[in-house]
Amino acid sequence: MYLLGEQPAYADKLINRLQTIPRQLLEGLKPCGEHIDIAQTSDLNRDLPDNQLFIIDNGLIHALVDSRPVFYLQEGDLLGLRQGLDLPECQYSSEEPIRLTPYSRREAFQHIAENDQRQELFTLYLLGHSALFSDALARLRQPEIRPTTGFQSFAAGEELINQGDIAEHVFIIIEGHAEAWVNGEKVGDVEKDEIFGAMAVFTEERRTATVIASEPCTVMVIPKDQFLSLMRSNPRIAHSLIESMARRIDLMNKEITHLRSKLKN
Repeated sequence: MYLLGEQPAYADKLINRLQTIPRQLLEGLKPCGEHIDIAQTSDLNRDLPDNQLFIIDNGLIHALVDSRPVFYLQEGDLLGLRQGLDLPECQYSSEEPIRLTPYSRREAFQHIAENDQRQELFTLYLLGHSALFSDALARLRQPEIRPTTGFQSFAAGEELINQGDIAEHVFIIIEGHAEAWVNGEKVGDVEKDEIFGAMAVFTEERRTATVIASEPCTVMVIPKDQFLSLMRSNPRIAHSLIESMARRIDLMNKEITHLRSKLKN
């Protein structure tokens, strides 16, 4: 995937990362049929079955909204995911020959759900494409205004989230590193590509930790409603994400207990 016009630096880094994910997700899964070759099409949605996902092996696909191009899909991208969001539907077309490898939608989702790493990669892929799509729409509709929603930059020492705040967003670090603090004590690190801030969104409780950039960070910011909509459309992934976050919270609680024990001694 790449956006039209001048590609923002944050988008370029994220797109390069997302480009590697589809083949990792489907590694070890057999295609459900032979390659599909399409010479040219004005409506790819019409030409393809809706019970399959596709890896683009060759060619360039235009994504349009209201007949206006928004972004392109290219070799390695995954085609056929349902958005599950309050965003306009894309029409896909191609002015050149394309080749697609088909996978059963049901088998692909089952394959992803069987592995924790694939589940986390899939969540990153969904959220990343959603944020880029929203950003592309904003730039299309208001080209004179450079949108700031969806991606934010933080200097070292700045707070990404603050303990006790209401949870309105979920975050993913695209570049950089941050640290989690509870009541002034460091309890963990937040690495690149890690999803954080989601548990409070699920539980509708206030933030349980403060996250501070330990070096300059570029962060993808996903609104609460958009995140929950994606999770509702992918319940298996939501369940896996909750389990993963619960494990991290358990480790954080053990770290807090250890720190307090050291202070008492």
